[in-house]
Amino acid sequence: MSTDTRSRPVPAAVDGLLLLNKPAGLTSNQALQKVKRLLNARKAGHTGALDPAATGMLPLCFGEATKVCAYLLDADKTYRVTAKLGEATDTGDADGKVTATAAVPAMNQGDWQQLLDTFAGTIMQVPPMYSALKKDGKRLYELARQGQVVERKARPVTIKRIELLEASGSRLVFRVSCSKGTYVRTLVEDIAIAAGTVAHTANLHRESVGRFSAADMLDMAAAEKAAEGDASALRDRLLPADQALADWPEACLGDEDAARFSGGQRVRHTDADGSPGRLFRVYGSDRAFLGVGESGADGWLAPKRVFR
Repeated sequence: MSTDTRSRPVPAAVDGLLLLNKPAGLTSNQALQKVKRLLNARKAGHTGALDPAATGMLPLCFGEATKVCAYLLDADKTYRVTAKLGEATDTGDADGKVTATAAVPAMNQGDWQQLLDTFAGTIMQVPPMYSALKKDGKRLYELARQGQVVERKARPVTIKRIELLEASGSRLVFRVSCSKGTYVRTLVEDIAIAAGTVAHTANLHRESVGRFSAADMLDMAAAEKAAEGDASALRDRLLPADQALADWPEACLGDEDAARFSGGQRVRHTDADGSPGRLFRVYGSDRAFLGVGESGADGWLAPKRVFR
């Protein structure tokens, strides 16, 4: 019996963010693991999972950058949504079985935009059964696959902007910017109900997460090409972790305070005075990113996430 003596490279300490344009057909975790192998990275995580059929921006975090995953999860997101009017499915998307049909209303572009405008602002939304939320320790989608429907509490989400792009026959296309926790499939269903029909999400593409735009994304084919031979070219495409926090205020520390902060100790900082609970990007005098600091009521800045 032959033995392959070739060994895989030892995973490296790779740090940074990659904004993947996730292709359809992969789960978010499958996409993450694929890029992790391309980078030969030791530690990785993703934030803001996309359904397998959905495409678009999936922030992948490697090494120390995994410490900003939670903050990206809280960021607003923008989607381009294509809805199929007149057909509802059990999953709310094109992968599900058709459960209801209805006539498509005769509405012009102005009518549709006027209807979409009624969803702008803070609205109450009931999460779909096909979601990763838990009920008594079980994922809702697991219960849904068993034919169960359980009560879900409505919760507030914020629609920052909603814009009609196309309305033609049973095809409705719009762009929506929304807060974390918004289920676009449910939004599509609610819009259809308000129009007197039913619908499901035929296509979903995430265009932005927080301050990152479509221009920042790299598709899978480009990532694979960059990693040909070795991973160095792809690693050069990684973004620094602090770019995910660019909208935050920053605190710059002197050498002694920087050493204390990096060692897990609180430091005095004038900008932290009077603003308890405020989060800061923290830098040393050499502009090295030290981590995330949280201000206290007494003018102290406490380490919340320290970057090594």
